[in-house]
Amino acid sequence: MTVRCGWVNEDPLYRDYHDHEWGVPVHNDRHLFEMLNLEGAQAGLSWYTILKKRETYREAFDHFDAQQIVNYDEEKMSSLLQNTGIVRNRLKIAAVVQNAKAFLQIQDEFGSFDRYIWGFVNGQTIVNHWDDLSQVPAKTEQSDAMSKDLKKRGFKFIGSTICYAYMQATGMVNDHTKACFRYTHQ
Repeated sequence: MTVRCGWVNEDPLYRDYHDHEWGVPVHNDRHLFEMLNLEGAQAGLSWYTILKKRETYREAFDHFDAQQIVNYDEEKMSSLLQNTGIVRNRLKIAAVVQNAKAFLQIQDEFGSFDRYIWGFVNGQTIVNHWDDLSQVPAKTEQSDAMSKDLKKRGFKFIGSTICYAYMQATGMVNDHTKACFRYTHQ
């Protein structure tokens, strides 16, 4: 029997996410932008809820193409609020548009969002060595710094806890527990 982290349920979608994505380093700007917004959409909800809606989010938000998102008008925003396949929260939907603007500014300033965001971990995955989930923090010094800087740059729904979940999701942090088959000791 394959041992996984304790937060994984029996749903094949969730298992696949854990087994093939969570903790795997992401360096593609569009995927980094997508995950940042999906983690923000999760605020007050479970990741499982958002994961089940991810394909609809991709379709609704033009596959998280920031260049398209910055041009969303009231008509597009209204249609998103009617889309039952996403979280229909006006503030969270507006945040994606605002985040697209800030994201593009960071790309202009740093050459890529990847270069900027991975700077919070000096370009290297932080590999932790947890025995069980109770040891995994909700936020860290790095997620605090990331949250503070992203907010300063205009991002929304980007508190330190969201940033830490984002770091885990994009492989900036590897928090697979020691018993999990995805745990690697480096």
